[in-house]
Amino acid sequence: DLRKQARQLENELDLKLVSFSKLCTSYSSTRDGRRDRYSSDTTPLLNGSSQDRMFETMAVEIEQLLGKLMGINDKMAEYTNSAGVPSLNAALMHTLQRHRDILQDYTHEFHKTKANFLAIRERENLLGSVRKDIESYKSGSGVNNRRTELFLKEHEHLRNSDRLIEETISIAMATKENMTSQRGMLKSIQSKMNTLANRFPAVNSLIQRINLRKRRDSLILGGVIGVCTILLLLYAFH
Repeated sequence: DLRKQARQLENELDLKLVSFSKLCTSYSSTRDGRRDRYSSDTTPLLNGSSQDRMFETMAVEIEQLLGKLMGINDKMAEYTNSAGVPSLNAALMHTLQRHRDILQDYTHEFHKTKANFLAIRERENLLGSVRKDIESYKSGSGVNNRRTELFLKEHEHLRNSDRLIEETISIAMATKENMTSQRGMLKSIQSKMNTLANRFPAVNSLIQRINLRKRRDSLILGGVIGVCTILLLLYAFH
């Protein structure tokens, strides 16, 4: 009984998928013909057309059939696991695997066809929007076009400035991380040198000179980093 139900659902799915594929193909050809016929695009290409509604309806029906077939396969799997005749387990498992493969093929075909349909519809929406923008741009006055160009240029300048600021912040953060790492290394070296100084008092004067030079180098490095950061910010905002 379960195999009979599964075969019936598989036959229904096969017919539905064929009709679904034909619908997607006819949708693409219809849109291409309409685009060639109405080159001015005074009306939107895609709206609540009968093909769109039919697509949604058929997609829901196919998803319901796939869910029912999956439930039948699960019931067959439960029956196989609870079968009382061990000699039939191999044949039952082969049959169950065959129905699972069919379900997987139908599911893959459905998702592939649906994805193709959505891609075509999204492309048509995008093309329609671009055509509308082109028409509105052409129909606008010269002053409006000039203003639009100025706005676009200003927007591009703002994007460039934003990108430079982000790069400057990234450089500053990387410099901070390097300085933190170097500070940790210097602290470790300093603690070791202090330990040596406590053990060998004669090296104390040498350590003091090293500390003075280290402070001087730190001040110089900090000044250079500050000047570079200021220059980068001035360049970015300029």
